[in-house]
Amino acid sequence: LGWEPITDAWLQRRPPIHPSRQAEVDILRPLFDKWLKQKPPNSGAAEDFFDWCMRNIKLVMPANDSILIVQTLNLLGASLKSYVDENSIASEDAYRRMLCWCICWGFGGLLDPDGRKVFWAKFDE
Repeated sequence: LGWEPITDAWLQRRPPIHPSRQAEVDILRPLFDKWLKQKPPNSGAAEDFFDWCMRNIKLVMPANDSILIVQTLNLLGASLKSYVDENSIASEDAYRRMLCWCICWGFGGLLDPDGRKVFWAKFDE
């Protein structure tokens, strides 16, 4: 099924927040689409960021897109815990920074130092 149904389910299961959970989804969904769903620049035959990673970087242990997105979502959930506890939402910029960090470590945690450099160079394009 790929990473999108896992992400959609995670977004739908987020705890209710004030004024609504939808505000958080409205911020995060376009960021997931931009960074993971769209074809990366100069990516050749790769269809999305997951495909580019599988074609161009060697993980230190086998992992598919489901494992990578679950790692990313676990990191994001932990990063957002204080906002859930306060029943608030973060600024759009804070969500952008947190998701960027979580994607980098959700993927990059399974890379050697050279692989992390290649990963960051592509992600930063």
